[in-house]
Amino acid sequence: MVKVFITGASGFIAQHIVKLLIDNGYDVVGTVRSTTKGEALKSYLNVGNRFHYEIVPDITSEGAFDEALKKNSGIKYLLHTASPFFYDTTDPEHDLIIPAINGTKNILNAVKKYRPEIEKVVITSSDAAIYNSEDEQNSSLSFDESSWNNISYEESLKDPIAAYYGAKSFAEKLAWKFLEEEKPNFKLISVNPVYVFGPQAFDGEVKEKLNTSNELIHTLIKLGPNDQFDNDKGGFIDVRDVAKAHLVALQRDDLIGRRLFMISGHFSTQMMVDILNSNFPELKGKIPVGNPGHGPQDIKTLAKVSNEKTRQLLGWEFNSLDTIVTDTIKQVLAVRGKL
Repeated sequence: MVKVFITGASGFIAQHIVKLLIDNGYDVVGTVRSTTKGEALKSYLNVGNRFHYEIVPDITSEGAFDEALKKNSGIKYLLHTASPFFYDTTDPEHDLIIPAINGTKNILNAVKKYRPEIEKVVITSSDAAIYNSEDEQNSSLSFDESSWNNISYEESLKDPIAAYYGAKSFAEKLAWKFLEEEKPNFKLISVNPVYVFGPQAFDGEVKEKLNTSNELIHTLIKLGPNDQFDNDKGGFIDVRDVAKAHLVALQRDDLIGRRLFMISGHFSTQMMVDILNSNFPELKGKIPVGNPGHGPQDIKTLAKVSNEKTRQLLGWEFNSLDTIVTDTIKQVLAVRGKL
């Protein structure tokens, strides 16, 4: 069995990756912040010793991953997914920027020091490393896999959104610089998704509040028919496509050194509302309708993006917004129906 080490294994995207790795015959070692999280994931997977976890309570502390890597020999691939994603903070530097930078620094140092046999490292980055939050909303601009968000550290401190965009950019740049300067044995690939939506990897993860991105959809079914909603907009991708990209990055050498820009298309909240009203008769009349059909107008203000290189390299069609929203809410309603 080929062994894969994954940081932040209990995260939304990471759980899908772990499940996919197990389904494809890999053994997995995952880091989690607590025994509770580790035991929950172990129980979901139910594959005995093909999955085990190591506790890393704080990825920012120096040498955070040293012990976990020291005691797990024979690792061929490593996936670094551990990085915070939320905007609800009063100290964005401490909660978002420092963990992203130090977490990346700590894992790469630990690999070089203790596990030189690791052949590939895949970093879960973000579209936030491709453009900043203002440029993303500027329809006169264009971005692709070669674009970088060049936000300064000072600019990233202004609010939680700027901090998140800065954190992802700083962390990914650090990884590529590490490769160049430290010349480790491993090869590097980054996966740069936009807003990641989709069902949870396990029904037990359907909680009162979902992960940050999915809560945009989930919130809509908690509203009444006359309630207003924020018409957010941006890029979307299915978590299942993102997980598959991580798996393929391990399996194929032609992806070495690439940035995989994972975007299926653009969404507005109005589009999600339209899908819910169209596909769930049981919700009709109970949730808002907004301004039906206005979605294509909403997204005209967004920057143009091209991920043609990524699509050609990966070679499959990414899931549509309709599929993503429908599958996400189907799971929520099914789980709630059993309670």
